[in-house]
Amino acid sequence: MALIAIEAAIRINDPAQRDAAVAASIPFQKGTRDDEPGCLVYCFAADPVEPDLIQVYELWEDEATLAAHFEHPNYHGMRDLLGKFGLKSAVSRKLRIDKTAPVYGPDFKATASFD
Repeated sequence: MALIAIEAAIRINDPAQRDAAVAASIPFQKGTRDDEPGCLVYCFAADPVEPDLIQVYELWEDEATLAAHFEHPNYHGMRDLLGKFGLKSAVSRKLRIDKTAPVYGPDFKATASFD
């Protein structure tokens, strides 16, 4: 079984509305986290550098739980909500994760290796 990650960049037409869009999405974010089996992470957050950008990070137990999310009212509600704020662009991708390892070893040194 492989974890599935989604990362996305959503740009709002009016940067002054970005924070309102993120705040309005909180019920859908919480609902997805609380009510959808297999959801490990679901975060739509304001980018600290680019004022029109919402960064998205999701982590799912497997393809089946992600597929169920795409049919869930939380998913459809989030899409509808963000659309009301006017999207300049949205780019996303999913990644299948077949191996994980800690970033830091027992010596507290970061390593890029999976060994």
